[in-house]
Amino acid sequence: MPETLLRNTFHVAAPPAAVRAHLSEPASYIGLSPLVVAVRNVRREPGRIRYTSVERFRLLGFLRYDNPVEVTLHPAEDGVAGEVDSPGGVRLAYRFGLAARRGGTQVIDEIRVRAAFGPLLRYAARKAREVQLARADVLTTRAPTL
Repeated sequence: MPETLLRNTFHVAAPPAAVRAHLSEPASYIGLSPLVVAVRNVRREPGRIRYTSVERFRLLGFLRYDNPVEVTLHPAEDGVAGEVDSPGGVRLAYRFGLAARRGGTQVIDEIRVRAAFGPLLRYAARKAREVQLARADVLTTRAPTL
């Protein structure tokens, strides 16, 4: 299955524990990802959190498609990892590496995007990159309230 790796490093003016707690809470992803409009069916298990995330896509500017995806979060001391399983055959594995830096947190956001064929992979990777860059801006803006 073809794949691509996306990476973005940025600084957040909040301590790593606060950033980790925020990224470990499913409801935080509403707005943190510009595609996520709802989170439901949250299941907390030892070492992981599973939930359904609803991603909203706009087609032709006015048609709306809500895509429910299954997400698993794995909080850890040095960050948060996760997997996304989309019914469209797109798989994402991601990790937020967190380290104390300059009175805040350095975040290394990595996403591995896999899809069954090239055009789908290119589309999914483009959308994932848009989300990744927007997420850095939103998380940086949210930092004072974490």
